[in-house]
Amino acid sequence: MPTISFNGPKMTKEQKAELVEAFTDAASRVTKIPKAGFVVYIHEIGDENVGVGGELLLEKKKREGTL
Repeated sequence: MPTISFNGPKMTKEQKAELVEAFTDAASRVTKIPKAGFVVYIHEIGDENVGVGGELLLEKKKREGTL
């Protein structure tokens, strides 16, 4: 059974549903494997758990005023 993993930011339930549908549709179309054969895993990662350029993404966003 093919699997798709996505590591990304926290999302709403609606965003997750849209993402699962889009990934499954694209993978099925490209591989010719029926949609029912795919499993999608979403791993939500908070900004406090991501490092970019030697600092936590949370701190980087605070510093840049994008949080």
